[in-house]
Amino acid sequence: MSDFRYIACAAFISCFSAIPAHCQVSEPAPPPLPSSEEAWAIHGQDTLVAQAVTTFRSPYVGPNSLTPNQIKETFDATAYVGVRTWCGAEFWVNPEIDQGFGLSNTLGAAGFPSAEAYKVGKQTPYVRLQRMFLRQTISLGGAKQPVNGSINQLGGTQSANRIVLTLGKFGVGDVFDTNSYAHDPRADFLNWSVVDAGNFDYAADAWGYSYGAAAEWYRNAWTLRFGAFNLSKVPNGEILEHDFRQYQLVTEIEHRHHFAGKAGAIRFTLFRNRGNFSRLDDAVALALTTGNPVDPGLTRRRMTRLGGHINVEQAITDSLGIFARAGVSDGSIETYDFTDIDRTAAVGGSLRGVGWKRRDDTIGIAFVVNGISKAHQRYLNAGGLGVLVGDGRLPHPSDEFIAESYYDLRISHGIDLSLDYQLIANPAYNRDRGPANVLALRFHGAF
Repeated sequence: MSDFRYIACAAFISCFSAIPAHCQVSEPAPPPLPSSEEAWAIHGQDTLVAQAVTTFRSPYVGPNSLTPNQIKETFDATAYVGVRTWCGAEFWVNPEIDQGFGLSNTLGAAGFPSAEAYKVGKQTPYVRLQRMFLRQTISLGGAKQPVNGSINQLGGTQSANRIVLTLGKFGVGDVFDTNSYAHDPRADFLNWSVVDAGNFDYAADAWGYSYGAAAEWYRNAWTLRFGAFNLSKVPNGEILEHDFRQYQLVTEIEHRHHFAGKAGAIRFTLFRNRGNFSRLDDAVALALTTGNPVDPGLTRRRMTRLGGHINVEQAITDSLGIFARAGVSDGSIETYDFTDIDRTAAVGGSLRGVGWKRRDDTIGIAFVVNGISKAHQRYLNAGGLGVLVGDGRLPHPSDEFIAESYYDLRISHGIDLSLDYQLIANPAYNRDRGPANVLALRFHGAF
């Protein structure tokens, strides 16, 4: 897919979502406010994902290739412990137990099929403190709104106009690029480039978290967000910077609206990564000169990588909602912390089972196309390795196409069982390999 089609897709989404004022309707009356605020809370979750890929065409493999005929599993259990420290402030810690491996040790597709699979796999369970942060909410007036208690959120009330400050260790995706229908691999879609914009090279360690700060300003139907986060010390690394020597700045503007009485939102997100990166053509040129393998570590220097995307969600009925994302990033410079995608477009939706008398069940479907720059293609064809991809060569590059569908079955309150299917055409942008059929079974419990 050409850059023009990606830009056209983004423009269409923007025009479709910028609903004129006369098409909007009054918001429905808010639910009654809770009588008291939670002083503390403890929540928990555990998620088990078993995922398999069947036989597919694979005439050659490289260090970062997806291999056929394998089954892997991942498991995590998280505690969410929060306390109200003073007026408007909450402090949360999230210790977590992790275990297991993604397919091919979480390698082989830019849109990797399980966002429950971290870049570090281990057979033996281990404990990490994934989040530890303080959130301060400052009221700026406006109508009082109810806040339901949930993971990392104490129940109570908040004003419609407010400033929210978050400081500590948390995920960039906890604040930015959220979406009601495609953002939670423990409850909805699994593919990396569905739960987040594929080109969003957000700051993170190998588990998806960073040290940083975010500020949000809510004013009527608008929200402006800004954040600063540490990048990892080396691309795709396990250890984060602590002094913002290498960092990410990210900003987002969100507008919430009602169309035909149903809620929707549109978000524009921009990011700026600053650190020691390599231009992909520089790494290839050095390898051709020396005769050595391509190594971007030899050509890294201080530079900036930019990118941005649009994120749309819209409820169509009380049970049906749709979403779309589209974005582009600088493809001449290596990806740093997320995955090897320079441009992306995704569309999909989810439907609750009211029509078949299973109102707590959900079915979802999504389609994604991911692409890379010509420089990125040359780099992979020369034997370069990316964050997740690298077949040793790429003589016949193409866009990576993904279709995903899932059915989430509510067994009882807090217990769900999901069946997920994904078709990945041209995995790692390679027309010589695939298509890959990926099946997953997900068990999720929460309290």
